[in-house]
Amino acid sequence: MEVEIDISGPDDSILNKTKHDDEDVLKPTNEGNSSGSQNSDISYHDDENDDDDGNGGGGGDGDGMIDDDDDGDYYMFESSKEDDEAHYLNMQAQFDNVDLPPGVEASFSWLNDLPPAISSTVLDHHAHTHDHELPNMPLCKSTDIASSSSSAPPNTLSSPVVENETETKEELKKKFEHFKLFDFVDDFSDHHFNNAGFQGQQPPRTWTKKIQEEWKILEKDLPDTIFVRVYETRMDLLRAVIIGPAGTPYHDGLFVFDVHFPPAYPDTPPMVYYYSGGLRLNPNLYDDGKVCLSLLNTWTGEGSEKWMPSNSTMLQVLVSIQALILNDKPFFNEPGYDSMYPGTVGVKKSKSYNEDIFILSLKTMIYTLRRPPKYFEELVVGHFCSRAHVILSACRAYMEGVPVGSAINGVHPGDKSGSKPFKAAVARMINGLVSNFSRSGATNCEQYRVEADGHLC
Repeated sequence: MEVEIDISGPDDSILNKTKHDDEDVLKPTNEGNSSGSQNSDISYHDDENDDDDGNGGGGGDGDGMIDDDDDGDYYMFESSKEDDEAHYLNMQAQFDNVDLPPGVEASFSWLNDLPPAISSTVLDHHAHTHDHELPNMPLCKSTDIASSSSSAPPNTLSSPVVENETETKEELKKKFEHFKLFDFVDDFSDHHFNNAGFQGQQPPRTWTKKIQEEWKILEKDLPDTIFVRVYETRMDLLRAVIIGPAGTPYHDGLFVFDVHFPPAYPDTPPMVYYYSGGLRLNPNLYDDGKVCLSLLNTWTGEGSEKWMPSNSTMLQVLVSIQALILNDKPFFNEPGYDSMYPGTVGVKKSKSYNEDIFILSLKTMIYTLRRPPKYFEELVVGHFCSRAHVILSACRAYMEGVPVGSAINGVHPGDKSGSKPFKAAVARMINGLVSNFSRSGATNCEQYRVEADGHLC
């Protein structure tokens, strides 16, 4: 399906369209690394109902509570209890001690030597976007870097991030409230494209000026649901965190993207990498990190649907990802599905797909909370603390059959047509959410815990 949106640029409006490769997306994948591609993310699916602090979870069969460490029984995949336990232990071992062969990496390099999740990482640097004389920047090994791979060395994943217990809730709230939409940071070592760029020469002044113009646009016009950090010593790099829109299966989630402005920018579009964690939660966001968007020239398009060097901007890319990719009916992003599945058939398949996607989005929430990207620690913790009750209340509504995306701020429609497998899957996730939200500083979350039969405690 062609999805279109008018996005105002600095000069004129562009009409953007998003599509992706034609393949079966009826069942989102959470298999992580697939043959033929290097997925630099460790899968999120190890965090399902994971409660490693022992509070209220892990009761197993003996105490009538859902085992918060029950990870293997995601409802889209049939498995025995023994297989589930072995699967969980195997995945947990990966996070405790990753030992990857050459050429395969754990992309979350921000996990090494992480500061506390509520440490002060928002810089007081208020530099204006003036002309910069840049130091030597490493030259990209190829001018055509695949957005789905990285040359960073393998990393050993650190322990899950927990809150700084010495920091008061008021201090946390204050830091979150003052977290800037746009800011400058220093350390780019964990960035997916850290080995791209210029080497042995200064970038052209026209290129530098264009990047500074992009900074000004972002600093001035970012919506309050997109957060950006740029690097003064590496002007070719950018990191963005996008909040999932309300009314979609991505609601209240945080989605992390790394961006590289190539030497030929803006004649060629930016390269964008999505930290998928091995989860395919959208037809346009591949588990190897590829972002499929006509504005990035990663899908066919005509005229203003594609990247236009004189008009297109990074802001338009970010807004397009949020509005066109993270939409309320991502099933129909698959080309041809709107005509292949018309009427009630399409509605049913789209609804089922949204249920699958929401479970993957919950897994992404837990993993992002426990392992936040560098320089976004306060945003991640503050966001999930402030939205914990909204998310958990929505989960409770979904367990009662309310359609995904329709439970907004405690207001639930009369429709209770959610599938039984989906309701059971949400029940298996909710205790892990409660534990992780509580650890991060959210209060009064225990009321949402469920027993082994799926009923509230």
